[in-house]
Amino acid sequence: MQTFDIPFDTDAAREFVHRTAAFLPRLAVAVVVVLIGYLLAKLARFAVERALRAINLNVLTERAGTDNFLAQAGLRGDTCTLFGLLAFWLVILETLVEAFGNLGFTYITDLLHRIVLFTPNLLIAMLVVIFGSYCARFIGNAVENFCLQAQVPDGDMLSRIARYIVLAFVIMIALSQVEVGGEIVQHTFLIILAGLMLALALAFGLGGRDWAAALLQRWWPHDRKDRDL
Repeated sequence: MQTFDIPFDTDAAREFVHRTAAFLPRLAVAVVVVLIGYLLAKLARFAVERALRAINLNVLTERAGTDNFLAQAGLRGDTCTLFGLLAFWLVILETLVEAFGNLGFTYITDLLHRIVLFTPNLLIAMLVVIFGSYCARFIGNAVENFCLQAQVPDGDMLSRIARYIVLAFVIMIALSQVEVGGEIVQHTFLIILAGLMLALALAFGLGGRDWAAALLQRWWPHDRKDRDL
């Protein structure tokens, strides 16, 4: 009966055992770091939500309409909850950076570090959207109240137009902050806005003169002009 001798490299086995023995303590430290980081992330989420509610940010976001938008998107909570989740995942990412760095996984560490550096831009963009939405609603309400006091019809439509224009600028600023699209988004928005203005000008000047005159008469009758003069 023929036997086969399988060569056994004792040096490779010794090196494997040595590397495993050196890796296991670092793995245990990484697991402990992740567990501590998870507890700190839960604490950071709780602290951020309580702090934001203490300064009544939830009242501002409710008036701005962002809470309603998040509810329609399926988020269980309000904007303060969203900021709490952002704080939670920021601490988790920092914890993973430390854990993978201790294990020597430099590529994963660099990737997570880039995500962490992107978080401040995301935070600023969220604040821009919140305060911009509040300003857009404030401007829309101001336009509607002015139309009511000046007895201008279609005040609701004009207020919505003003609100949407402000929201468009706010979204453009937020996208530029997170560097999504860059100049392409800005140029596209300006082209669309210029095209709409040109279309309205042509409609008023060419095919819709009678309609424009009737609309201006509705908003600003001649007898009101005579009284103002």
